Amino acid sequence: MRVKEIMSADLKTVPRAAAANDAWQLMRDRGIHHLIVTDGAAVAGILSDRDAGGARGKALRNGRQVHELMTEPVVTVTADTPLRKAANLMRGRSIGCLVVTDRDRPVGIVTTSDLLELLGRGAIKPNPVAKRAPLNYRAPHRKRHRAYGVW
Repeated sequence: MRVKEIMSADLKTVPRAAAANDAWQLMRDRGIHHLIVTDGAAVAGILSDRDAGGARGKALRNGRQVHELMTEPVVTVTADTPLRKAANLMRGRSIGCLVVTDRDRPVGIVTTSDLLELLGRGAIKPNPVAKRAPLNYRAPHRKRHRAYGVW
């Protein structure tokens, strides 16, 4: 399975110079946790709700711009990246999303929620376990010993 099969193509982006409070409000209105920060058409960073201070981070956001709070550099993948590789990137770097790019332009985003939803639907099937050869011998019966209190 590839990233393009589960990525969200409905991107929400914000320019580097946008006000941090405006970006936070956009995340609240859209019910999302990550915004892609752009510099022209290129990806400049990512702003998560943690970066913006969460629900109690108004003092952190006041008078600041997005570029002051965003995380950079951004970890990106292509649409043809296998899901296993994408999940391992997210787990290995302890990040909540990957930006999907095509020629350095954002085309989608994959979040941990996307991966968990896929797992919950059961779309990822484990590899079949090879059957073991049947046993062709019998183990001798063990004599129970009275001295140990076991019959």
